Amino acid sequence: MSVDTHTLYYAHDPMCSWCWGFKPAWLELKQALPQQVKVQYVLGGLAPDTSDPMPEPMRQMLQETWRQIAQTIPGTQFNHDFWTNNTPRRATYPACRAVVAAIAQNTDFEEPMIDAIQRAYYLDAKNPSDDGVLADLAKNIGCDVTAFKESLNSKMTVESLHSQIAFARLIGAQGFPSLFFEAIGKSPAPLAMNYQSNAAVLEQIDIAIAS
Repeated sequence: MSVDTHTLYYAHDPMCSWCWGFKPAWLELKQALPQQVKVQYVLGGLAPDTSDPMPEPMRQMLQETWRQIAQTIPGTQFNHDFWTNNTPRRATYPACRAVVAAIAQNTDFEEPMIDAIQRAYYLDAKNPSDDGVLADLAKNIGCDVTAFKESLNSKMTVESLHSQIAFARLIGAQGFPSLFFEAIGKSPAPLAMNYQSNAAVLEQIDIAIAS
C-alpha cells in the first residue's frame, strides 16, 4: 500500500559553486530527514550554451566567489588550476543535460553524475562545459557512453531540462542552491538555509508537517 509523502525540492546546478559548498550539509540533511519526506532534485540551469570564452571580468568574479566560499564554509576545496588549464565558458546547460542523460539510463545515476561533475570541475580542474569531459564522466560512473552521447544533446533531453528550469522558476528559485518544501496538499514553500547547520531547515520541515 502506498504511503503519502511530503517532498523536499532541491533546486541546483551541478556547476554552481555555492552548491558545491553546500554539499556536505546537503548530504547530512538528506540523512536527517523524516521518513515521510522524499527528495526531488530540480535542475535550475545557471547559464545557457555558448561557445564564447568567458570574459575576463567574469573569470575574476568567479575566482573571487570561490575564495569567498572557501572562507565562508570551512573545508570547501577549489582547484584554481581550472582557470589556467582551460578556456572557461559561461555555459552550465551542458552539465545539466548530462545529469538528465544519465538519469535516462538509470535513475540511480543522478547523484553520482552530479558528484562526478562537481569533482571534475572543482577538484580536478576539468571543464564540464565540454561534451567530451561529460562523456568521460558518464563512462566512469557506469553509463553506456554511446547511449549517453546520443542522449546528451537530444531533443528529449533539452526539453526535459527546460521543463525542470521552468518548474524551478515556478516554485520561486532565484538562486542556487535553494530548498522548497511541499507538505501534502500544499504548495511548495521556500526554506531558509544555513550552509553549515541543518537545524533550522529541519525545524521548518517539522513545523510544515505538523501544520
